[in-house]
Amino acid sequence: MGHFKKLMAWQHARALALISKPLIAKLPDDERSCLGNQWKRAASSVVLNIAEGASRLGNKEFRKHLGIARASLDEIEAIIDLAVGLDYLRREDVAKASAVRDECARTVYGLMRKLGEE
Repeated sequence: MGHFKKLMAWQHARALALISKPLIAKLPDDERSCLGNQWKRAASSVVLNIAEGASRLGNKEFRKHLGIARASLDEIEAIIDLAVGLDYLRREDVAKASAVRDECARTVYGLMRKLGEE
């Protein structure tokens, strides 16, 4: 598949992880260690699973790692929704992160479909 840094899915995942950090810092102190830590782990999981999967030799293994990344992206969506619903963050605060998350999910899904066709 080539080097993982060339993959748009990885580039979007990295951008999401970087965008997430200051948002996590805005969470209340007691939620930073709970909800924030879960968000940080999920964002890291997306980046790392795409990188690890791209390094695997077969498409089946790569798809498995992309599936894990996709699940982590859904987790991030749920965390953002919860943080907004609990009034920890405003919808405007998370708009860019949500847009990048959505784009990352589309590229991960597209890559999974492409790998399934080969």
